[in-house]
Amino acid sequence: MVSIYDKNPQLLVAKASDELKKKMSAPSWSLYVKTGVSRDRVPENPDWWYVRAASIMRRIHLNGPVGVERLRTYYGGLHRRGHKPAHFARGGGKIVRVILQDLEKAGFVQKVDKPKKGRILTADGKRFLNAVAKSVA
Repeated sequence: MVSIYDKNPQLLVAKASDELKKKMSAPSWSLYVKTGVSRDRVPENPDWWYVRAASIMRRIHLNGPVGVERLRTYYGGLHRRGHKPAHFARGGGKIVRVILQDLEKAGFVQKVDKPKKGRILTADGKRFLNAVAKSVA
């Protein structure tokens, strides 16, 4: 059986983002928002919302119960501060929260409290990702 561990992550996320376009919609403000304080501009890809949602689904599947703060850390980057030394800055939290809420509405993600707080993939979410992995050449 083919799983997400067997496929190239970039191809998997690209294919999953195409499938997620049919199941969820991006908010209107996503065209104008930066993805974090460490970024200078808004994303160039107009479909970045779905790519981020697919990447979050993959990250949840790989790392078990994951919360918003850990995902913010994963999507963070180096904050360049002019002539001062650069420091790490976490990614935007609202983006991660809204995507997780949309994935919960779609039935792909659910909250858990025991043994560890966070969100995990439901059976439908795992089935969706495995189907996408199977369809990736």
